[in-house]
Amino acid sequence: MKTLSVFLAAVLLSGVVHAQDLKDWQHAKTQSLSSLKAPVRIVNLWATWCKPCRKEMPEMSAWYKKQKKGSVDMVGIALDNPENIGAFLKQTPVSYPIWRYDGKDSRGFMKSLGNTVGGLPFTTVEAVKCGHKETVFGEIDGKKLDAAVKKVTAACKK
Repeated sequence: MKTLSVFLAAVLLSGVVHAQDLKDWQHAKTQSLSSLKAPVRIVNLWATWCKPCRKEMPEMSAWYKKQKKGSVDMVGIALDNPENIGAFLKQTPVSYPIWRYDGKDSRGFMKSLGNTVGGLPFTTVEAVKCGHKETVFGEIDGKKLDAAVKKVTAACKK
């Protein structure tokens, strides 16, 4: 049964997100979520055409700057093209890395992260050690980030 579960998981995720589908938005250098080594990993999916995405980013950036170095890794993954991303970030710089999804199935990619709705913005907060994950649909702020971080880290202590 375990082998069947592993096989089905592999089939469901195949073609959804390949290692080369996540890129640094500026240099198209391949990126990987596994490269994020802090105890808590925050992934925010966004796009330049998404008003709530644009609105939440300055607050997320300020929140991230206040975190103890090495305690949280945060990355914004844009579902957009490099030109739009660059123009937006000139007006609204952020303190965390920005990548972009470069694959062909953004809906499948979002589903692989837990976004079954397919809407933006979408954020995951995960305690890497134990794999406990919280998802936030819609706009996020510092209070919601604090609550999600607290919840996932508490889950790892159980």
